[in-house]
Amino acid sequence: MVGLSRRQAGLTALYLGVFAAVWFSVPKADPPLRSLLVVGSVGALLAAAVGVVLVVRAGRRPAGERDRSADRRYGLIVVAEFAVALIGGLLLAAAGLGGYVPVLICAVVGVHFVPLAPVLGDRLLVPLGVAVTLVALAGLVVDLVSAVSAGLVVGTGAGTLLLAYAVLALFRARGHDQQAVGAEAERQVA
Repeated sequence: MVGLSRRQAGLTALYLGVFAAVWFSVPKADPPLRSLLVVGSVGALLAAAVGVVLVVRAGRRPAGERDRSADRRYGLIVVAEFAVALIGGLLLAAAGLGGYVPVLICAVVGVHFVPLAPVLGDRLLVPLGVAVTLVALAGLVVDLVSAVSAGLVVGTGAGTLLLAYAVLALFRARGHDQQAVGAEAERQVA
């Protein structure tokens, strides 16, 4: 498994933990599923809190380590994501199809992980993006062929995937730090 710096892992856990909690709040569900969604939200917020601790402990990134080009690409990807989601959501709402807004947003979020993978240097964002996009498609299909709402499928699915990836990022940080400590010890011995 490819390791992440403590800072990158912390930021990943922070962002995806917060967004997982948001996705878990999308569906309107009856008990016992509602209770599971609340547990998922709490777990996601805990992952985000651990992410904050990692970021704080990692400290600020030295100015020389910043990649301005990557920062610009990141910003452009996120702005494009928000623009497509906002405009698409408004168009769906205006067409009386507001129930499909979560599907659109989930699909846009899934797709945006693919160009972010090389920018952030995290190739595992590609399978996450594919999985989140497939959740959007599943939400649409389930909504069209059953009485289950797209929001329930998408909120539960996207929340679960983002929470799982946030936790994975935390484990990847630990492995990376252990590798870095081992490499430093080898350098000192040599």
